Amino acid sequence: MSKLPEHLGLSPFRQRSPWIGGDLQTLRDTLHPQRFPPDRAEALTIPLAEGGQLLGLLDRPSGAAPAALVLVMHGLGGSSDGPGPRRLALALVAEGFAVLRLNLRGAGRGRPLARGTYCACCSEDLRPAVALARQLAGDRPLFGAGISLGGTVLLNGSLAGLAFDGLVCVSSPLELNVCAVQFERRRNRVYQRWLMQRLREQTLADPGGLQEAEHRALAGPARARTIRAFDAAITAPRWGFASVAAYYDAASPLAPLIAGRPLPPTLLLHAGDDPWVPVSPLRQLAAALPGRASAGPVPTVVITPHGGHNGFHAPGDGPACWADRLAVSWLKRLSRAEGDG
Repeated sequence: MSKLPEHLGLSPFRQRSPWIGGDLQTLRDTLHPQRFPPDRAEALTIPLAEGGQLLGLLDRPSGAAPAALVLVMHGLGGSSDGPGPRRLALALVAEGFAVLRLNLRGAGRGRPLARGTYCACCSEDLRPAVALARQLAGDRPLFGAGISLGGTVLLNGSLAGLAFDGLVCVSSPLELNVCAVQFERRRNRVYQRWLMQRLREQTLADPGGLQEAEHRALAGPARARTIRAFDAAITAPRWGFASVAAYYDAASPLAPLIAGRPLPPTLLLHAGDDPWVPVSPLRQLAAALPGRASAGPVPTVVITPHGGHNGFHAPGDGPACWADRLAVSWLKRLSRAEGDG
C-alpha cells in the first residue's frame, strides 16, 4: 500500500465494525443511511451544445474565499444527491473548498433538462461544465473528484484535453469489460438487479422519448437484465458506437494511462475487496508506472486491502469516511502547491 495516507497524517485504513468485508463496506450507506443537513446548494443550469442542459449544485464555504473549486461526479445510476457526492462535498466545504456537484445527462434532478443518457466517455457533455467550473474558480485551482464511474468520466475527459489542476478517482473502473464480467457473476446478481432498476427508471423517463427497440430493451419479458445488455441496447448506440465492445474499448482509460498519456496530478484510490469494480486493472497500471515514459505527473495509486466499493468506513469516522478525508487532505496539499503526492 502507498505511504501517502501517513504522509498526509492519516492512519492506514481499518474497517469499522460491524461493516466488515467488501460487501458490508459497500452496503453501509444503504443499510444505515446517513442524515445530511438540508441541501442549500445553488442550482446552476449548464447549456449543452446540441440543446438541453445539465444541472449542477454549487456548495460554497462560509467565511473566507475558497481555496479551490472541486467538480464532484457521481457514479452509475447515481446523482448529485447521492450519499457519496453529498458526503464528499460536505467534507470539502468544511475545509474551505467550493464544490460543484454535477448531474450527468439524465441523472437525478437534471433528468427533465436534457434528452438521452450519459456514458463513461461523455467528454463533450463535460466540456461546458468544466468551462463553468473554471469560470467559478477564477484564479484558484480547479480539481475534479469522481466516485466510481464518475472518476472514469473525469479520466476520459482529461485524456480528451479538458483542463484540471488535479483529479481524485475513488473506486473507478479502468476497464469496463472487466466490470461487466464482474456484475455477471452469480454473487453479484442483487447488485446488478438494483443498478438495472435505477438505469431503467432513468432511461424510461427520457423527455426525448424512446425508440421502439429501446422500449423493448427496458420493459417487458425481453428487457435487458445485465449492465452489458443495457449498454448494448442503450448506451453504445446512443453514443455512436457500433457495438458494446467498441464502447467498452473506447471508454476504458487503462491503455492510454499505461501508455503514458499526460494527466494532471491524479490520485487513484481502490479497495482490494471491491465487489463491483475489480482492482486488477489498477494493479496492472501500478505495475507499469515505474518504467512508464510520461509527459506529466505519474498517477498516485493507493490500494487498501479492504473498503468495498466506495465504502472505506473506518473507526472514528464522522460525517466523512476515510476516503473522503484522504481526498480532502490530498487536494489541500495540491491547492497549496506542495506537489502531486
